[in-house]
Amino acid sequence: MQTEIDLKLLKLLEENPTLSQRQIADALGISLGKTNYCLRALKEKGLVKWGNFSNNPNKL
Repeated sequence: MQTEIDLKLLKLLEENPTLSQRQIADALGISLGKTNYCLRALKEKGLVKWGNFSNNPNKL
């Protein structure tokens, strides 16, 4: 059920907002593509926001 995954994803992000998509996928037991799809859907609904990594001066 999609809403169940969305709720788990939101709870996981609330607990640890710095997780990568790969880490989220592993934690939820879903594919990386499904994780990306769910995150984009939540972003479109206004439930998730993220910044642009390329603008971050602290990247390695």
